[in-house]
Amino acid sequence: MEWSACLDEYEKLVIRMTTPRVVIDNAVCPKATVVKVDSARKHGILLEAVQVLTDLNLSIKKAYISSDGRWFMDVFHVTDLKGNKITDKSVINYIEQSLVTIHYGRTTGSNGLTALELTGTDRVGLLSEVFAVLADLQCNVVDAKVWTHNGRIASLLFVKDCNSGSPIEDTQQIDRIEARLRNVLKGDNDIRSAKTMVSMAVTHTERRLHQMMFADRDYERKPILQPSGDSPVVTVQNWVERDYSVVNVQCKDRTKLLFDVLCTLTDMEYTVFHATIKTSGDRAYQEFYIRHADGTPISSEPERQRVIQCLQAAVERRASEGVRLELCTLDRQGLLADVTRTFRENGLNVTRAEVSTTRDMALNVFYVTDAIGNAADPKLIESVRQKIGLSSLKVKELPPLDYHQEAEKEDQTAGLAGTVLLSLGSLVKWNLYHLGLIRSYS
Repeated sequence: MEWSACLDEYEKLVIRMTTPRVVIDNAVCPKATVVKVDSARKHGILLEAVQVLTDLNLSIKKAYISSDGRWFMDVFHVTDLKGNKITDKSVINYIEQSLVTIHYGRTTGSNGLTALELTGTDRVGLLSEVFAVLADLQCNVVDAKVWTHNGRIASLLFVKDCNSGSPIEDTQQIDRIEARLRNVLKGDNDIRSAKTMVSMAVTHTERRLHQMMFADRDYERKPILQPSGDSPVVTVQNWVERDYSVVNVQCKDRTKLLFDVLCTLTDMEYTVFHATIKTSGDRAYQEFYIRHADGTPISSEPERQRVIQCLQAAVERRASEGVRLELCTLDRQGLLADVTRTFRENGLNVTRAEVSTTRDMALNVFYVTDAIGNAADPKLIESVRQKIGLSSLKVKELPPLDYHQEAEKEDQTAGLAGTVLLSLGSLVKWNLYHLGLIRSYS
């Protein structure tokens, strides 16, 4: 690290102490790449670290998180979606550089686009109506993510003007967009809770969707369909002797699971002091030791129930309900309106969507069910594909969890004690290293 001439020795020490130390090792574990992060503790910094990894579509197979005083240490065992180690030098360098800067926080700019935030009551064909309105208002949807949960919908759309290709900044046009979208979201029975907002810059897209759903209180709504037998199991107990609340989450493993849980804990203003994350087969086991920002544990039964509800919702929001359809075709004005109208006319409901545009190509993913949320008829899916284009719209399966089939057998009883001991040893080494008393810290 190069120092500016104007920095005094104290400022240099502060920078050394607050800059995370990152070690990425492919030799320690035969099945995964090990990523170690040591840093000063700050609210939300654990989420920032996990976000770096999940944004690269890396799977976190194991993790040990611990903090002592004002310092924290994270150890992540990660693979790609096929269960392989991370060997690409450019990816490793990107991870290192990104993790080193997490202490300063990160924001995602709009990249010359206008961001539209929408929340309201979900219904069959709603997305079709939204895209039709935007097409009529000469708005081109470049990127978008749409989630539905418990009869609610949250979407974050990035648009530009169809004619100029520029972000939409005219206040009258923005007012027209907001008013028409609000009318669509209201429908016949959602006068109070339908919300629209326009901005020129947003935070991380999926982070924002969790915040929107949380603010909309989707966790309090009753699911339209009875939950399946594979619903997440969440328990919350207090460890009175240590003033911790212990949260356990057990559910089917999937990518970005840890990110989703941490988003909600962070939004609820809890601090994670220790955690153990494990996977076995296709199951995930997560244990968190948390406190409020003021250092107190969960103090009442209503609060405990609220934490359980919120974490269950955090896991379920990204659950892949329905058949996954991938659309890859030349982008054009009104494409999304036409495709989603075809879905609606054939009784298909979109439960989740991801829209992206690369140059002149549209790359879109839709998860669809029938009108009441059950599995869609394969014949109906095939009929829709024929109408949209067999070569453009394809049925895709989720990537297999190959890694889990070859996972190492581990002691399932490992908990906080081992994590704390690991953290204390690393903290001692960390301090010795920065005092110059040892040459290596690994």
